[in-house]
Amino acid sequence: MSVKEIFDTMTYGPAPESSVEAMAWLHANAPFGHWIGGKFTAPGTTFASHNPATSETLAQITQGTTTDIDTAVTAAGRAQPKWAKLPGHKRAQYLYALARLVQKHSRLFATLETLDSGKPIREARDIDIPLVARHFYYHAGLAQLLDAEQPDMAPVGVCGAIIPWNFPLLMLAWKVAPALAAGNTIVLKPAEQTPLTALLFAQISREAGLPPGVLNIVTGDGATGAALVAHPDATKIAFTGSTDVGRKIRTATAGTGKALTLELGGKSPYIVFDDADIDSAVEGLVDAIWFNGGQVCCAGSRLLVQEGIAERFHTKLRARMNGLRVGDPMDKCIDMGAINSPEQLARITAMVDASGGEKYQTACPTGCYYPPTLITGLGSADALMQDEIFGPVLVSMTFRTPAEAVDLANNTRYGLAASIWSENINVALDIAPQIKAGVVWINGANMLDAAAPFGGVRESGFGREGGWDGLLAYLRPKAASKPLRSTLAVPAPTSPEVSGLDRTAKLYIGGKQARPDSGYATAIWSPNGKLLGHVGTGSRKDIRNAVEAAHAAKSWGKSSAHLRAQILYYIAENLSARADEFAARIKDMTGKSGVAEVEASIARLFTYAAWADKFDGAVKSVPLRSVALAMNEPCGVIGAICADEAPLLGLISLMAPTIAMGNTCVLVPSGAYPLAATDLYQVLDTSDLPGGVVNIVTGAHADLAKPLAAHMDVDAVWCFGAAELSGVVETAAAGNLKRTWVNDGRATDWALAEGREFLRAATQVKTIWVPYGA
Repeated sequence: MSVKEIFDTMTYGPAPESSVEAMAWLHANAPFGHWIGGKFTAPGTTFASHNPATSETLAQITQGTTTDIDTAVTAAGRAQPKWAKLPGHKRAQYLYALARLVQKHSRLFATLETLDSGKPIREARDIDIPLVARHFYYHAGLAQLLDAEQPDMAPVGVCGAIIPWNFPLLMLAWKVAPALAAGNTIVLKPAEQTPLTALLFAQISREAGLPPGVLNIVTGDGATGAALVAHPDATKIAFTGSTDVGRKIRTATAGTGKALTLELGGKSPYIVFDDADIDSAVEGLVDAIWFNGGQVCCAGSRLLVQEGIAERFHTKLRARMNGLRVGDPMDKCIDMGAINSPEQLARITAMVDASGGEKYQTACPTGCYYPPTLITGLGSADALMQDEIFGPVLVSMTFRTPAEAVDLANNTRYGLAASIWSENINVALDIAPQIKAGVVWINGANMLDAAAPFGGVRESGFGREGGWDGLLAYLRPKAASKPLRSTLAVPAPTSPEVSGLDRTAKLYIGGKQARPDSGYATAIWSPNGKLLGHVGTGSRKDIRNAVEAAHAAKSWGKSSAHLRAQILYYIAENLSARADEFAARIKDMTGKSGVAEVEASIARLFTYAAWADKFDGAVKSVPLRSVALAMNEPCGVIGAICADEAPLLGLISLMAPTIAMGNTCVLVPSGAYPLAATDLYQVLDTSDLPGGVVNIVTGAHADLAKPLAAHMDVDAVWCFGAAELSGVVETAAAGNLKRTWVNDGRATDWALAEGREFLRAATQVKTIWVPYGA
């Protein structure tokens, strides 16, 4: 046999990983109870955890009940004050110990992860477990630095975490490490399909000396997770999973005051330009879609390839697919293991069988496996181009121009990740900011690190995991707030004083005054019974018109930060010229001097003019041959219910950071004292602010909050109105999972309400990974 024949026929021989140690650990410890208060509870009613590759039962796991959740949350609540009082250095020592223990037991963790989830042992051993250790090391550093870097922040309390089955231990690390670093305690519910490595981690936490109650793990199905979400003493919920479940959690937590972060599904585009290194792009695509069998939220499941190279690219891709090895995940030569469960396999099969297009599939073993699949010939509206499959299925379309590539990439309700392949860095960096996604990889895919923020936009959720951005989600301001007192409009007097010409302020939409669609107006009275004027009574249609105007002005986000700063300074200048008039207006409405409020409003405009070109992103230090740029991007269109009690300063305090960061906005001003906002129209008109950047709809907060929060083209919504509106806004926002920022019925000190908290709310972090270095 010649050397050529040897290379043509050579196949990989089996290289099985031993499962002896993992099975011995299971036999020594199963059946499993919950991990509560630093020890395992006695097993209760159990269910089986299976090896998806063989259908073998691995262990019996206890089904968590509402009582179990209550016991775990109580244990966490009891441990939290003492844990939070530890110096950051002490918490860092515990996190360091956990990182070292993960490394010491890495082979056991990797083997157990593969047995329980069906992912290839190579992926668990070489990717998942090292990343787990990296997260605990990194967050040990954050714990060490926390007191110095975030002196005004405090832990949120008891965190509830619910994680999925595709990366069981890594998702645990993403939740546990920042929660503990910030001084919180945690109750974690792993997926019922893959609880074993979480239970092993609980056991080794005892070797790290972690105090009882700091880490608690309750196993069970969706009902157990729902009980955790509903528990009144769980002050933060962190969820990774499907968009449908995330929407239910958003609804369940609405109005409760719980902090919430959601990392949900995706339909990530993988864009290949005609100048790309095709062989590298094909190899990158293997990692993007067939890593972990495509059971990855950020999988590059939508291939968009430039028309001129599409045929060549697909030919090379099919040839590469033929070389993929699918089989026993415990074999170190295997590229793709088992699908996690028969239920997931049935879902994938049904979705592909119902699809049209030209399907290409490779060989696949029988059992809980699905072949690598490529489907071409679909349109952008086809189900498989729009819906997350969560399996080894790639759908492909072509594009002609960069603009078309952007349009196709953004033609989705998701926004988690994207890959861009081009040898022209100018092309790649031009396209990256235009893609609606929280993470963009240039000439790469699935690059992740503890230092680099990860998370989505749109229906891929909100919040970030990793870096300082991720840690801040587990912190709250130290300053205590008081309950918000209601501010009511002055009622119509029995003997009104009416003088002068009638004055009815309209709405402000698209840079013009517009009559309200309702045809109604509301009288505004002074405390001494004088009629000050009328304002239009806004309605759902007026909100619709205002949102359309805000969208039409979104080029504002592309203007330079310097230009935005100049306009904010100009607004402040023009407001200053009319300061006496505005102070008098505030006194007429409230009966109190308005001088200080006007001066504070002018200062607030100066503050955000200053911040406009100084709220910088960051270059993250990642241990890869890349640089990760964490860029602060505008959210888009922000809707805001402004404070009743501070008619001018409350509005300016929301408007200024919003537009400084490049957003457009729809503002609902004080319902009790709206004339300060309507007087502002002329100031905006004379300050070179483009029409549609700021839109103001007057009317009752109770009538306008829901249509504003529910509008599908609003990207974020803030509410500083009456206490009951927080729940209304958060419930309505669940429709498209937009970001919310509400006061939860707590008062805001508007004299101090400025700075980074507002800027973070007005931006979202996009992490762009760029190849860099030798």
